[in-house]
Amino acid sequence: MCSELPGVVDHHVHLGLVDAGLLSGGPVCEVHDLGWDLDAVRAIAASAPTGVRVRYAGPFHTAVGGYPSGRAWAPAGAAVGLRDTHEGREAVARAAAGGAFAIKVALNADMPLLGDEPLAAVIDAARARGLPVIAHTEGPGQARRAIRAGVDVLAHTPWDERLEPELIDAAVSAGMRWISTLAIHDGPARATAIDNLARFRAAGGRVSYGTDMGNGDQPVGVNAAEIELLGEVGLAGEELLEAVCGELSSEPVLQSPHPRPRDSAELIVWLSDCRWIGAPEAPSAVIG
Repeated sequence: MCSELPGVVDHHVHLGLVDAGLLSGGPVCEVHDLGWDLDAVRAIAASAPTGVRVRYAGPFHTAVGGYPSGRAWAPAGAAVGLRDTHEGREAVARAAAGGAFAIKVALNADMPLLGDEPLAAVIDAARARGLPVIAHTEGPGQARRAIRAGVDVLAHTPWDERLEPELIDAAVSAGMRWISTLAIHDGPARATAIDNLARFRAAGGRVSYGTDMGNGDQPVGVNAAEIELLGEVGLAGEELLEAVCGELSSEPVLQSPHPRPRDSAELIVWLSDCRWIGAPEAPSAVIG
């Protein structure tokens, strides 16, 4: 029995590190670029394959010299260092004017850290424009900072420390969403991330499929390992489909000869045999 689903939405990619043309014709219909030079990512998005919708956050907003400044993979404009609240507000205005659908902040304890006041200014300025704030957190206490500050989304499930139950409850109560990115880890880091996400999900937290495509040896397209790990976290049925395919009320665009998948293993098989219902007609869209 054939069944239909919307296309796959990858909520965390870096298009500047991959050949976006490889997405052409595949099940992924939308990607969210979460950290790159603003002008460069606009150009990349404009040339994305037909039928692949691109949303981008523009640069990481961080401290001067903060993550990912100086990393070999990051162009100079990928990180915007903020010294004070004024610079925070101005940076949000530039990103919004450049078409960003969200504002990315970076809190990495191994590098200079964005102060509490500029962080609050960024969040307030983004909220005034109706833009969610997505945080990269890394190192002791940084997930706590992001949750307490009121960010809307964690770009990665926390992997380097086990979060206290009360902190997870606070994140759920605030309506936060966590992007999975589980498959980029192995060993203890993966185990910690799975544990954190499983408890967040069990408490009622919203989970989105995201691969951090461009980080290491991740496939360009559907990441079966990421979907499998979402199953380990406990996602199944409609909850799993919504995490991977976004709004299930969207018009179905993919068809597979298999029944509607009920778990991660079935979803992986379903996507491996799916096809577009007709060629995607809309050109790639850059959404602000």
